[in-house]
Amino acid sequence: MKMKQIMMLLAAVLLTCCSSDSEVNAQNNTAMTEKLYITIDGQAQAVTLVDNQATKTLVEKLQQAPVTVTLSSSGGFEIWGALGFSLPTSNEQINAQPGDVILYNGSNICIFYGTNSWSYTRLGKIDGLSESQLRTFLKAGESNISVTLSLSNITSISSVRSDKESGAYYSLNGQRVENPRKGLFIKNGKKIVL
Repeated sequence: MKMKQIMMLLAAVLLTCCSSDSEVNAQNNTAMTEKLYITIDGQAQAVTLVDNQATKTLVEKLQQAPVTVTLSSSGGFEIWGALGFSLPTSNEQINAQPGDVILYNGSNICIFYGTNSWSYTRLGKIDGLSESQLRTFLKAGESNISVTLSLSNITSISSVRSDKESGAYYSLNGQRVENPRKGLFIKNGKKIVL
């Protein structure tokens, strides 16, 4: 009887130790549900953020207002530049891959279209673009790229131009509508409600 009780006690202790380690590991590898959006020339791409103090601080900053930074290509693998503010670091040796969004030296953001290995703090990864699509989106090789970081997709219609075709209706996303029904449309550069 006594041996059976000792074995049960050891099993309970072992189970408790293993489950707490698993919970800690699961918490450290969890992606945040919050998304960051990177907008360049009116095109926005979503970034899945990792869960660390740097991203939590960045999200708090972006809840106040979007941040626009000027980034330039460097080394043939990234665009990078100063954020204009510092974030907490948790640097580790990282093999950055295309799409990775990284914090460098606490106050610089790097967005990768190639690969590099260095001591960085990971912020997140751009969702769903191939390496060639990333190079195009990030304007690989160019300098003075205006990049807006926000918590919502901020692309919108910035202006309406008429093609001088009277009678043509367009949806709010700029597509021509042949037989408009009820809704809000653009006709001759003006908003029309049907």
